[in-house]
This record gives sequence, structure tokens and C-alpha cells, in this order.
Amino acid sequence: MQGCVFCRIVNREIPADVVYEDDHILAFRDINPVAPVHILLIPKKHIPTLFDLGEGDVQVLGQLHKAAVQVARDQGLEERGFRLVTNCLEGGGQVVPHVHYHLLAGRNLKWPPG
Repeated sequence: MQGCVFCRIVNREIPADVVYEDDHILAFRDINPVAPVHILLIPKKHIPTLFDLGEGDVQVLGQLHKAAVQVARDQGLEERGFRLVTNCLEGGGQVVPHVHYHLLAGRNLKWPPG
């Protein structure tokens, strides 16, 4: 989608520190990390929110989770673990209208926060 910052990253119009890529998924370091490891995983296909998922998009979400595990392994997180978070719509904290997951790690991520 024109104007979507994540689509522009997929199209290489905006640089990103890419850590993983396949035919359907792109993963790159967040420019405003909230943890020592903060990587964004996005489908290359523009899907604005989880509410916009179509029947054909279910496979993409599976690929997204599989990529998250590969990225976590590549980052050496298999022993300590990680958190995978997605936000939906403004009230859920979604800032960029393109489905994406935050892979967070590198410190103790206790729940609930605070």
C-alpha cells in the first residue's frame, strides 16, 4: 500500500537493518527498541490489522510465527526465551497500520509489566 512505512521498507524505499527475509516475511530491528533485542516481523503483503485477515492470510500468519522462531534461534534466544507481541488498532497500541509482531528479548520481561 502506498504510504505505508512497512511496505516502503519491503520495497527497499526506506533502509532497515534486516535480520531475516523469505518470500513472505521480512524481519528487521526496531529503530526505537524497548528491549535489548527488538525485532519487527511483518508479512510482505499489506494487511492493515488482524481484523483485515482474509481466509488466504491464515498461512501467512503461520509463516510469521515460523520466522519468529528462526529469528529467535539466529539471535541466540533458545535458552533464555523471548516475547512475541502484536497490537491491533489504536486502542490496542498499533501505530503502523500493517500487521506486525514485536520480538522482544535480552532482559527479564516479567508479566504483568511494572
